[in-house]
Amino acid sequence: MMSCAAWPENSRRGRTRKTALHYFPEFQWLVDFTVAATVVYLITELYFCVAEPSGEMNISVVWCLLVLAFVIKILFSLTAHYFKLEEGGERSLCITFAFFFFVKAMAILIVTENYLEFGLETGFANFSESAVQFLENQGLQSQGPISKLTFKLILALLCSLIGAFLTFPGLRLAQMHLDALTLTTGKVTQTFLHINFLAPLIMVLLWVKPLTKDYIMNPTLGKESVPLMSEQTFDTLRLWAILLLCALRLAMMRRHLQAYLNLAQKAVQQMKKEAGRISTVDLQKMVARVFYYLCVIALQYVAPLVMLLHTTLLLKTLGGHSWGVYPEEDQPCPLHVNSEAAAVTEAPAAPTVTGAGSGSGAGAVSVAQLSVALGGLRTVFSPLLFRGLLSFLTWWIAACLFSTSLFGLFYHQYLMAA
Repeated sequence: MMSCAAWPENSRRGRTRKTALHYFPEFQWLVDFTVAATVVYLITELYFCVAEPSGEMNISVVWCLLVLAFVIKILFSLTAHYFKLEEGGERSLCITFAFFFFVKAMAILIVTENYLEFGLETGFANFSESAVQFLENQGLQSQGPISKLTFKLILALLCSLIGAFLTFPGLRLAQMHLDALTLTTGKVTQTFLHINFLAPLIMVLLWVKPLTKDYIMNPTLGKESVPLMSEQTFDTLRLWAILLLCALRLAMMRRHLQAYLNLAQKAVQQMKKEAGRISTVDLQKMVARVFYYLCVIALQYVAPLVMLLHTTLLLKTLGGHSWGVYPEEDQPCPLHVNSEAAAVTEAPAAPTVTGAGSGSGAGAVSVAQLSVALGGLRTVFSPLLFRGLLSFLTWWIAACLFSTSLFGLFYHQYLMAA
């Protein structure tokens, strides 16, 4: 049996291994906080489904935004680490992909909603009209808070940053996908691996209106077009499809990480084929280097998944969607927030109080004015705006993941082999 005196030494070894693992605290913090935020989201959704409160803020939105902030911070630190390297060409690759995704985003934002139905045009128009009305109610004259060109330019810059952050995770995923296919012999597992790799493409196609929505909602059967489902039902099924594909990617995580760890074995076998003598210390360093960067690889696998998942959850909550599939006559109105906010905005002004109660009356008037102003802001930032913006961001994250993974597949399959 192990003596008690050996325990401090083993604990010191464990701490040494954890500190040697690069980005281990970031990985542990991201996983713990993501699980906690997801549990809070589920509890909040259950509460809103059972109690059906009116006028309460959904606290799960704050948790999802915090998760996205942590993910962006981690991806920024990983990209900055690659950007500081001067020998391998990572800096040039990062800048090239950033410009590529900027041009791609500008091109996508020109496409009409007859092909990509994000709802950005409708959401921005509603935002501009509501903002002008809100400023006029406050006694200010304005033609709108921001022009459409400036809005799309800012959105393209944001898309360029997201694409640059997802460049190296996509390239790494392609290499792990090829290695995992080599290690796997089962046909079912290989099928799941292929579906997992094509999952971002499936998500991208869900917003291509001529390919999915038109054929699913109004399929041509003979000479007539019979609607199979309503638009709200299609939006709900699209959300569930994204969640299922995210669950599949999470389930395939272990096989991808094992494929990365097997790089050490491949390197050892390659060194055995080379001429010359190899010291044991160099061999140990090479194997340990693969192990020490395991948390970096895990972050590159998990961070885009968490970003995509919680953007989808925000799309459901802020966009006024539903998790349930209802008959058309029983469907809840997705824009009920607008009616509530409009009711608050149209509330009569609080009466002025004079005399001895003027102090408390002034406080009541201030509270009433503040509530009216907040109600007006709720009409400005409507579910139509959030639906268009978050639909586009969800689609863009999936498009960046598939673009970088496809380029990595081509690079590792053909350029490296040549």
